[in-house]
Amino acid sequence: MKNFPTDHIKNIAFLGHGNSGKTTLADAILCLSGETDRIGSTADGTSVFNFDAEEKKRGTTLGTAVYALPYGENKINLIDAPGLFDFAGGVTETLAAADSAVITISGKSGLTTGAKQAYAKAKEAGKNIAFFVGKLDSSHAHFYRVISALVGAYGAVVCPVVIPFVEDDAVKCFVDLIDNKAYTYSGFEAKECEMPASTEIDEMRNMLFEAVASADEEELMEKYFGGEEFTREEIIKGLKLGIRSGEICPVFSGIQATGAAIGKFAEYLFELMPSAAEKTYKTEDAEKAFDPSGEAALLIFKTIADPFVGKLSYFKVLSGKVKGDMKLKNSRTGNEERLAKVMFLKGGKQEDAEEICAGDIGSVSKLGSALTGDTLSVSGKIKAEMPAFPAPTLKMAVYPSKKGEEEKISAGLNRLAEEDPTVKVYTDKETHEMILATLGEQHVDVIVSRLKSKFGTEVVLKAPKIAYRETIRKAVKAQGRHKKQSGGHGQFGDVWIEFEPCDSETLVFEEKIFGGAVPKNFFPAVEKGLRESVEKGVLAGYPMVGIKATLVDGSYHPVDSSEMAFKTAASLAFKEGVANANPVLLEPVGTLKVIVSDDVLGDVIGDINKRRGRIIGMNPLENKMQEVIGEVPESEMADFSTAMRSITQGTATFTFEFERYEDVPANIAQKVIEESKKAE
Repeated sequence: MKNFPTDHIKNIAFLGHGNSGKTTLADAILCLSGETDRIGSTADGTSVFNFDAEEKKRGTTLGTAVYALPYGENKINLIDAPGLFDFAGGVTETLAAADSAVITISGKSGLTTGAKQAYAKAKEAGKNIAFFVGKLDSSHAHFYRVISALVGAYGAVVCPVVIPFVEDDAVKCFVDLIDNKAYTYSGFEAKECEMPASTEIDEMRNMLFEAVASADEEELMEKYFGGEEFTREEIIKGLKLGIRSGEICPVFSGIQATGAAIGKFAEYLFELMPSAAEKTYKTEDAEKAFDPSGEAALLIFKTIADPFVGKLSYFKVLSGKVKGDMKLKNSRTGNEERLAKVMFLKGGKQEDAEEICAGDIGSVSKLGSALTGDTLSVSGKIKAEMPAFPAPTLKMAVYPSKKGEEEKISAGLNRLAEEDPTVKVYTDKETHEMILATLGEQHVDVIVSRLKSKFGTEVVLKAPKIAYRETIRKAVKAQGRHKKQSGGHGQFGDVWIEFEPCDSETLVFEEKIFGGAVPKNFFPAVEKGLRESVEKGVLAGYPMVGIKATLVDGSYHPVDSSEMAFKTAASLAFKEGVANANPVLLEPVGTLKVIVSDDVLGDVIGDINKRRGRIIGMNPLENKMQEVIGEVPESEMADFSTAMRSITQGTATFTFEFERYEDVPANIAQKVIEESKKAE
C-alpha cells in the first residue's frame, strides 16, 4: 500500500450499542470498496474486524480492530470498537486513534444507552460525530422515531443528510437531502428514482438547511433568511464548518446487511469528515497538530499479547514519519525502542510499510517495555495524553484447577492485563488470594477463556475473601502460667497481663513490672508471644487490632525459666484474657460513590440500603445526573457491579474505596464465625 499524506487520511471510529450493526457497517464499506467479496457477518464469524478466536466464538466484538482502506486518492482507517459495556476499554483505545466517530443506531432498538454513552465519550474526547441509523430492513424499525429521540437528546446539532422514504412499514427508497435526489438499491447499486412527495422529507430538508445556515451566521444565515436556495457547494461548506465546530452531527441511514445506501454514506464520510491534518492531539501542556515535518513520534493505543507471535503494538503517528529499523525513546521509561519493521493494519493481518506518515495508523511487533499509552519519539520528550481507561469494578479470586500452576496462571494473567488496561491482577496482602479485577461478568469469562486458549491453563473463580478483623471492647487482666517438668531442666514462665482496647492497628505492648517479678531479659519473649497471638483471633481466626497489652506481674524460676516458657505463658494469657474481654468481629467498610441518572435514583438507593449501606450525601450533577455517596460493608459489594448494570442499563458508574473497620452485626458475625470453623 502506498503512503498517503496527512491531509488525505481519515481515522474514523465505529461506536455504538452492542448488536447495533457497527461492525457490519464497517464490513459493508470494505465490500463496497472491493477489499472483500461479501459483507462480513459477526453472527457467522465472517467479519473482517472480528478476527479474534473469542470474537468468532461469541459472535460479537470484544476489542479494537483497524483496517487501512485506500479509497481513490484518500485513505480511511476504519476503527471498530466493542459495543458491550464489559469491553469499554476498547472504546478508549479506539478514541485514542480516531479523529471522528460514527455512532450506529439500530432503527429497531432506537437511541439506546450504549449509543448515548458512545456519544458522550466521543464528545468528551473532542471527536467529530456522525450518526448512522441502520438495520432499517428489520421489522418495527422506525427511522423517524430515532430522529425524534436524537433531537430530544441533543437538540439542533442533529442534521439529517441521507434518509429513508418509508411506506407500509417498508423502505421504498433513500433520499439524499444534499442533492435532493432519491435512489432505490439492489445491493450497493443505486438507481435514481422519482422523489416521493412526503411532508417528512420536507421537514428533514428544512432541518438540514437550518443546520447549514447556523454553521455560517454571516453569509449562509443571511441567505437562508432571505429565502434563497443553497447551492450544493454551500451545503457542503456549511456541513463541514458545523461538523468541525461540533455544532452539526450529520445523520445517515442505510441497510448494512444488503449494502443499501452504504455508497452514499461512504461518499459523504470522505467529503464531510475532517482529515488528520485538521485535527490535533493533546500533550501535557498543549494541543499539537499532526505535523509531517516534525520529529518522528507515535502513541501506542493498543497492545496485543500473543504467547507465540509476541507483542503487537498498534500506534498512531503524531509527527514526522515512522520507518522500520528506527530507534525511538519512550517518554515514560527513558528506554530506547527499536522498531524492527512497521506495518499497516488489515483487520487480523498486517501489511509491510516503508514508512507511516503523521496522522496515520500502523503497528509494530516485539517492542520491549512499551505499553499501551506510551509515547515514543526521537527526543523522548513528547508525551501525548491517552484517554483514561475505565477502572475495573468486579473482583474475583483466582485459584488453579491443578496444583502447582500458580506461577503459570499469574504470568498468563499479567500478559492479558498488559493487553487490556481495564484488567488488574494482584495478590491481596490481607487474604493472600490472587485477585482478578475486570469490568464485568462477560469480561471475566473472556479472560478465563483466553487464559486457557493462549496459555494452556485453567482456573477456578471464587468470591474474594473478606479481610475481617477482631478486637476487644473491655479491659481485663489475665494470667498465663506455663510449667512443665520432663527430667533435667523444666520450663517455667508466669505472667499477669492487662488487656484493654486502644486505637492502634498493631499491638501496643508495655511493661510495668516492679521488684523484678519478671526479669527484663524475658520482656521481648513476652512481647513476641503476644504479637504472634494477635495474628489469629479467638472468634474466627482473623487478625486482632486495637489491643494494648501491659505486663504488670509474674514470677520466674532461676533455673527452669526460659524465653520459650515466657513466650508460651504470654500466649496463654492472651487466649484467656481476650476471650473474656468482649471480643467482636470487625468488617471493612468503604465509601461508595455512584453517578446515576435521576430516573433510576430511587432504585439505586434501594439497592444500597439492601446492602446494609448508609446514604451520607447526594450531589446534583449536569444532564439530570446525581452523585450518591454512601458507606457500605465490603462483604456486600461482590455483585454490586452486576446489579448496577441491571438496574441502570449500564448508565451508572461508581467507585468504592476502603474507609475503616466497623463491628459486624451479631447475626452476620455468627455466620462468619461458623463458616471459619467449617473451613478449619
